[in-house]
Amino acid sequence: MSLTKDIQDIRADFPILNQEVNGKPLVYLDNGASSQKPKAVIDAITKYYTEINANIHRGVHTLSQKATDAYEEARKKLQLHFNAKHLEEIIFTKGTTDGINLVANGFTSLVKEGDEIIVSAMEHHSNIVPWQMLCERTGAVLKVIPMNQHGELIMEDYDKLLSEKTKLVAVNHISNALGTINPIKEIIDKAHQYEAVVLIDGAQATPHVKPDVQELNCDFYVCSAHKMCGPTGVGILYGKEEWLNIIPPYQGGGEMIKEVSFEKTTYACLPHKFEAGTPNIAGGIVFGIALDYLNSVGFDYIQQQEEELLNYATQELNKIEGLQFVGTAREKTSVISFNIQGCHPYDVGTIVDKLGVAVRTGHHCAQPIMSFFNIPGTIRASFMFYNTKEDVDRLVEALQKARTMLL
Repeated sequence: MSLTKDIQDIRADFPILNQEVNGKPLVYLDNGASSQKPKAVIDAITKYYTEINANIHRGVHTLSQKATDAYEEARKKLQLHFNAKHLEEIIFTKGTTDGINLVANGFTSLVKEGDEIIVSAMEHHSNIVPWQMLCERTGAVLKVIPMNQHGELIMEDYDKLLSEKTKLVAVNHISNALGTINPIKEIIDKAHQYEAVVLIDGAQATPHVKPDVQELNCDFYVCSAHKMCGPTGVGILYGKEEWLNIIPPYQGGGEMIKEVSFEKTTYACLPHKFEAGTPNIAGGIVFGIALDYLNSVGFDYIQQQEEELLNYATQELNKIEGLQFVGTAREKTSVISFNIQGCHPYDVGTIVDKLGVAVRTGHHCAQPIMSFFNIPGTIRASFMFYNTKEDVDRLVEALQKARTMLL
């Protein structure tokens, strides 16, 4: 089967790509914010609510047992996908932000005044603010790995930041604003030399690569289903068993308890210790279906297709007069941020939307990056394996029209 045939077959799996926006065929290039969903995922949501909808874990009736089995089967799929050593190391969350906050909250009792937490200059706000809040609660100090003009971390400065005071390092695997692939294995190994804990924000990485958490040897890894062709409102926290046993629960309520009295409560074992209340059952089950779909496409294919799109889009966008790329790292995934000289990103985004092209404009929840480059924001085109070179051509054509209208 040819590459073109494969792409057309894959695109047929995504019903939303067949629609028109403002009278034009949709070109969806906002995958960094949220990916589209294949029919298998959409059908699985319907199947859950029409066939097995029931609360999980505590019920003895048939539907509850079916729902529980499906939910825990999804956890097993996630364990295998990320190569977690133990099933209970996979914690269902509301998403990446929830997972980071769970860990940051848990470290309140483990961090003291004068300890240091390291993040990078290219973090999403979700991997900055929770650590700032932790520092405010504990008196710890936040340190930042700087980056260069290409949007790459300056690893020599990271070496200088590490010390016996370093308790935790939190960095993203791939930058949502720049597409930079960070050297996380090196970051993890160096942090462990100082016995520091490492959390990796994998929200932007997991749609494109298949992380092996044991090989990486990270202590925590977080991601969201909705960027991986799955539903919104669900994600996972992977945590090493030893650390998940150490940190206290994030929330109290049903499911996360072993025994409750008015005098004392004891907590449930992993993973339930961190899964208070009725979870997003459909979301968890369908996350597993989304993983099945991605693996059926194949991550080798995904990476090949997206690398071709990245190279082609970079080549074609470079032909637009006045276009300036923001983030030119040597190691990148299929995210391109740019501006057009003399044009505000918002204005460009509004015009290209009228032409059926969906891109993201603004600071992408990464204001420190925009401050570093001294810009208000960027236009971001982010690609998935279901995009085509024709999508790139439509983007370039729309941008040329926007530039003509605005200048």
